[in-house]
Amino acid sequence: MAETKHTTVTKKRKRIDLLRKKKVIARERRRHPRFHLKLPMSYSRPKSDGNYGGIVGDASEGGILVQLPEKLNTGEVLKIEILFSRGWELKTVRGIAKIIWNDLAGRKRGKGNRSGLQFQLINKRNLQELRILLKEASRKNKNPNKN
Repeated sequence: MAETKHTTVTKKRKRIDLLRKKKVIARERRRHPRFHLKLPMSYSRPKSDGNYGGIVGDASEGGILVQLPEKLNTGEVLKIEILFSRGWELKTVRGIAKIIWNDLAGRKRGKGNRSGLQFQLINKRNLQELRILLKEASRKNKNPNKN
């Protein structure tokens, strides 16, 4: 059985190497499309009174990429609030998210600590607001000169 696993891994590696040589882009594995955004956010730890600010870099229905002023631990759960405007109205998307990964490379470039957050809990109203926000972001990404 160990030989089968090894052979399978070797075949996958050879295929990946072949695709790289041919300069074929790997297929996206995410369940939800991501949209580039630059939005303010606030976050707090569930059992803490302090709120902190950050920037949302991109978002999907499954999670967000954020830049935070501090390094947080992978697996840590946060209460988050994403702020955005629709017309003259200030809107928010609130939920609970878990830190899936951290990247300190952004810190070296002076951009703070980048982290990938996965939504754990988001109610229907907030999910609807998020979907509308992503739909608007999709339109803006397709037509960057339109407001």
